[in-house]
Amino acid sequence: MRNVPDGGAIVYCEGAFNTPNGKTAHGLVRFTMRYDVIAIVDSNHVGKDAGEVLDGKTSGIPVVGGVKQALGVAERAGKSATHLVVGLAPDGGRLSKAARADVKKAIELGLNVDSGLHDFLSDDPEFVELARENKVAIRDVRKPPPRSECHFFSGKIEEVTSAKVALLGTDSAVGKRTTAWKLVTALREMGYTSELVGTGQTAWLQGARYSLMLDSLINDFVTGEIEHAVHEAWSYSSPDVIVVEGQGSLLNPAYPGGFEIISASRPDAVVLQHAPARRDYDGFPGYPIHPLSHQIEAVQMITGKPNVVALTINHENIPAHEVDTTCRLIQMLTGLPTVDPLVHDMDPVLDALRPVIER
Repeated sequence: MRNVPDGGAIVYCEGAFNTPNGKTAHGLVRFTMRYDVIAIVDSNHVGKDAGEVLDGKTSGIPVVGGVKQALGVAERAGKSATHLVVGLAPDGGRLSKAARADVKKAIELGLNVDSGLHDFLSDDPEFVELARENKVAIRDVRKPPPRSECHFFSGKIEEVTSAKVALLGTDSAVGKRTTAWKLVTALREMGYTSELVGTGQTAWLQGARYSLMLDSLINDFVTGEIEHAVHEAWSYSSPDVIVVEGQGSLLNPAYPGGFEIISASRPDAVVLQHAPARRDYDGFPGYPIHPLSHQIEAVQMITGKPNVVALTINHENIPAHEVDTTCRLIQMLTGLPTVDPLVHDMDPVLDALRPVIER
């Protein structure tokens, strides 16, 4: 697996780009250090710029209708397409029958395949044989390490002297990872050294140096792997700040990943991401999202201290002209600085973190 070079990526997101199930592709359009993203595959948006579809900002990454068309884009641009990256993030992490056929076609066309799904393609005899015949490699980045290599929580987190910031959320698929990268970038621009600890497949695909796949781990080792990744970031990079990417939320019925992150990383501060216009938990109509005040209280009850220092919002279903007003209203109601990381700069968040960083 380590011998496969990262390179030019065709990101497969058929039928899901600009939806919650396309969040892996979204992350790669916005930012990646691992690949040169050549094209997005989704027949729903053919001919458009991926960045304009996603954020209203030109990215130079075209959306095409199929893998062959993406290879044509690469050839015309004088680029080498080496990988098909599965940019889908469906509930349950399974590959549909139609997507399976498209991935097989990509292998036949000579592309290595990187997948972050729970369906491990490297365990599938049909894919394995096809990859062997076409001399390409398959990487299942969500595949857990052998139990013999897993870490149990030890308490070594107490050795970490870097400021630890958890970027948590009030729901799944709410933009935690994007905001975490925005925060890391803003910290670096302010002159602080900073590292991201990625906790899901997309952060790894984006090039996070310290990563784990939280939702693929055996429960006994979840907190130990979080602790180990944070400790490694501190041991090898000695950053001023370690930002830990959140997963799910404390109160989402299917993805309550925030609890382990709080317990294991022992954050000095929490930045909480929220989608104000979202009424029900992601993927669960009829399960109303708990009020923001309740979410803040839940985080601070678990941490044992008032360490939610700032809020960031996801502006889905909020008209552009109402974003500023929404942030001001939330700030007035909570007393916490509130920004939209895709619209505003992160200065208010950095100001809120400075006492923790410079303690």
